[in-house]
Amino acid sequence: MNHANAKGESLPTFNDSVHRQAGAEASTIVAKRLVFHLGGYDPITPYVVAQRRFVRELARFERTWSTKASMGALEENVDQAKWSVITKGPNWQVESDYRLVRWDDVIEDFSGQTIWRRVPLGIIACLDFIWSGALWGYLRINWHYAVFFLYPFVMFGLFVAAACAAGAYAPLREDSIALAAAAGVLVMLALMLGPWRWLHLDMLFDDWIFARDYVRSGNANLEKRLDNIARELVVAAHSSGADEIVVVGHSLGAALAVNLLDRALKLEPSLGSTGTPITFLSIGSSILKVGLHRSASRFRAAVERVAKAPGILWGDFQARIDIMNFYDVDPMAEMWLPSKPGPVIRLVELGRMLEHDVYRRMRLRFYRLHSQFVSGNDKRASYDYFMLVCGPVSARYQTLASDGALSMIGEDGSLKDTPGHAALSERAPRTCAL
Repeated sequence: MNHANAKGESLPTFNDSVHRQAGAEASTIVAKRLVFHLGGYDPITPYVVAQRRFVRELARFERTWSTKASMGALEENVDQAKWSVITKGPNWQVESDYRLVRWDDVIEDFSGQTIWRRVPLGIIACLDFIWSGALWGYLRINWHYAVFFLYPFVMFGLFVAAACAAGAYAPLREDSIALAAAAGVLVMLALMLGPWRWLHLDMLFDDWIFARDYVRSGNANLEKRLDNIARELVVAAHSSGADEIVVVGHSLGAALAVNLLDRALKLEPSLGSTGTPITFLSIGSSILKVGLHRSASRFRAAVERVAKAPGILWGDFQARIDIMNFYDVDPMAEMWLPSKPGPVIRLVELGRMLEHDVYRRMRLRFYRLHSQFVSGNDKRASYDYFMLVCGPVSARYQTLASDGALSMIGEDGSLKDTPGHAALSERAPRTCAL
């Protein structure tokens, strides 16, 4: 079966053998789930703040889907923060073990840089991504992402231009080189103390500095952590008792999730084929941010190994309005990798998840829109983060079904007895708008 994408083009079906394997090994309904979530470049510390966000958005999930939810205490160690979530409906109950993989310490190391180090390293990162062909890839695939890439560096260039203009204007009033230099320095200082912070340009510079380091040399602390989580994931696949394991990567965390799964596959090549089935969800992904860099050959090889793993179903959720992700693209093809097997691509409309007034207020708040991928919905929709990680319908089924869990949940929050779900994986399209 072929489906049309948002541009009206015909898109091929997902590899049938993968669908058959997915249908054979995964149950539609789950009672116990294990979730590993890898967030993007967002320093959410202390982790009690992250849990509070989760609690707030979980409450929206309860209202939207007519469910009840309770959470366990926060447990934290050097590698992860975790808590349990129990969600209930009239005829179902799910226990989710939610684990937030930490890399806030890595982000804090970058945020601790002085401005004198951050600015030159940021400019080097910018030039590197241009020289490596990544910028051309962004422009070719999704010009919005190219704007996101260029934005902090163009803004800094405008700051420098404004400072130079102030310095050039001052001698017109008083013939003094010292006055010109002082005017330029004062304007630059004011811009760095004000707009630089208000526009979060320091974090955006750090984001690209980290991305360059990750491509070029990796990060020893982060790689050690991913190794630890990979070992835990392999053990859990055979002993957790979960009905499914879901690995979620949001934004740049999707690239980290690829490396996590690749490490796990090296430890256990049959991961997901034996034991608990694995579903990988890349949401609002920045996989191409890294993968389009000419020097990211190791990363592209990891992506290919994960995509080919028969025990892992990969769903890639993309939103048009979100400038921080790539929309309506096959990441495998864009990295010149075999498209089959590859991710099941889901095109998400964020506006369908939110009340009109809420959506209208946040349309130009790009980071908030990007965060909607991991937030609660105001309306029932085919994509719902909390339904994927806390709901009674398996994430694998929701990825393959064109309407997610919509047709399976009644108005009162109960599970419907809907026949014919077992054959879904045979019919699911490779790309579908939600």
